[in-house]
This record gives sequence, structure tokens and C-alpha cells, in this order.
Amino acid sequence: MQYNKIPHTDIEVSKICLGSMTWGRQNTEAEGHEQMSYALDNGVNFIDTAEMYSVPFKPENQGSTETIIGTWLAKNKNRDKIVLASKITGPSPTFKPIRDNLGFSKEALEDALHKSLKRLQTDYLDIYQLHWPERNTNYFGQRGYKHDSSEQWEDNIATILESLDTYVKQGKIRHIGLSNEGPFGTMRFMEEARKGAPRAVTVQNPYNLLNRTDEVGLTEVLHREGLGLLPYSPLGFGQLTGKYLDGYPEDARVTLFPNYSRYHSDNSFEATRRYKAIADSHGLSLAQMALAFVNDRPFVTANIIGATSMKQLKENIGSASVSLSKEVLKAIDEVHEAIPNPAP
Repeated sequence: MQYNKIPHTDIEVSKICLGSMTWGRQNTEAEGHEQMSYALDNGVNFIDTAEMYSVPFKPENQGSTETIIGTWLAKNKNRDKIVLASKITGPSPTFKPIRDNLGFSKEALEDALHKSLKRLQTDYLDIYQLHWPERNTNYFGQRGYKHDSSEQWEDNIATILESLDTYVKQGKIRHIGLSNEGPFGTMRFMEEARKGAPRAVTVQNPYNLLNRTDEVGLTEVLHREGLGLLPYSPLGFGQLTGKYLDGYPEDARVTLFPNYSRYHSDNSFEATRRYKAIADSHGLSLAQMALAFVNDRPFVTANIIGATSMKQLKENIGSASVSLSKEVLKAIDEVHEAIPNPAP
């Protein structure tokens, strides 16, 4: 396993981060524990979760993933071996059952953080992330920004960081991270850091062969400001395994939850077929080629993989040892030039 240092910290994390959002919905507690134990035994020391998990969200399952991680940590007494990241939910009517004051107010942060710590059975989080912005912007598959003149958001980023700094000083949060954030928001956080506020150290965004939109603007920010990218959905909800090319397996995620069709446009299928042809011609599985591509990007600190079976987990973690040749990378870029970002 390869390890990278999270920028501006003394924390080293495995190139593969274990995502957890299916635990408590598609995976049982025992299965979640098995995944974490296997990952740790194979060099993965980084686990990512969120207060709203498991996914798809159901009020009765909210927090179940953190609870599963917490029982594993308590059982194995191995908190010191794990870099643990969680997230506070941003505003969205879908998640109103979590709390009335969704967002990043002082009261919301106080409530969310302490409930997460309790479920996780830990005194601190290594990274605490803002799950998506409070302002209107183009995340979750929107192709472009359209300004809403009725928007009520006022720039409160300094206030958010002031509240978070309280918990940093208390030792409950080691570092701050962003999620589903773009260049504008990321730079606003960096501007406040220059004034003395605690700095964000990571951005967690979707990034994969079907969605390389962060390369347009955000990766320059990451490079120049010294932030690490934590890509999620590196396999595009399973599309980049190729399993949907010949139909929909009955137990597959998009079969079970059809609303997760972000990566299922006609262009996404065509691009996936072309990527699979590259993988086949070079003796690679499509999944490992797709993951190895993400692993290899210089702006990536850790690649967040997820799996519902141990077979998937072993293949995904194994991608850390796969190196792509210049020939494969050239062929990938040719497909990207022909069908750029079919699933932003």
C-alpha cells in the first residue's frame, strides 16, 4: 500500500480510503466490520463516513453507518490505527429529519459533531467535512452554475470557520475538510485561512473516468493552495466495472435504487464500452484500470472506494498495486477527448 501525507498536516493516509455509505442499508453490521478488518489488514488506514449515512437516506437508518464504525472501533480497540473522517449534512429538504436547522450554523455544528462522536465512540475526528455548500451552486450532477436572484445565502464562511475552530482547539476535530465544493467556495475558505482562520486541508468530490470536471478549474486551486483531493464514486456507482453494459444485475445498486442513474446516460455507456475495450486489450479489469487512473493523479491524496461484497473490496483495494502504462493513459485520454465528462 502507498501512503500520502494530507497537505499541511502530519497525517499519513493510505492511497485507498474505505468508503462506508452502504453499511446499515445494503450491508449489515457484521459485513461492515468484516470490510474494515480486511482493509486494515491490507494497509488501508483511512475510513470516510457521514452523519447522514447509510445511503439511500431513510430517517430510521440515519447515523447507522457511524454506529457500525463505532462498534468496530470499540470491539477492536484500534482507534489509534485509523484516520477517521466524517461530515455534517448541508441544507436540503430531503434530510430535514436529521435536524430542523440543517446547515453549518454554530448550533448545527454543535449538535452534529457531538452526535457523530457519540455514534463513532471516539473523542475526536481526524477530518470533519462540510458535506455540501449552503449556497446554491452546481454540485450533484449540475453541468453549469445558474444564479438564483432569490437566493438568501450571505457569505458566512468566516463564521463557520470560527465555530469549527472552537472544536479544533478542544481537540475534537484535528482538521477541516470540504465536500462537493468548487473553485469559488474553496478559494473563499483559503482566503479566510490567510486571515488566521483554520485552513481546510482536503476537498471530497466526485471524480472518475466519466467525470473529470474538477480538472477544469479546481485542480489548479488544489495545486496552488496545497489541498488534497479525496475522490468519491471513482467507479461511477459501479458503471465503470462494466456490470451494466449487458443489463442490470438484480442485486446491483442502480437496479435496487434507480434514482442513482447519474452515470447511465447514453454517452456514459458509450464511453464505458470504449474504456472496457482498452482494459481488455491490456489484460486489465475495467474496475482496476478506472481506479488505478484515479490513484495515479498527482492531485489525489486518497481514493475513496466502496463495496457491497468482499470480492469487490479485494479487487478495489488491489488497484493500489496497478500501474498504468503510457499507452493505456494515452488511450484513456483519447476516449476522454471524444466523450468528455458524460456524467458530471
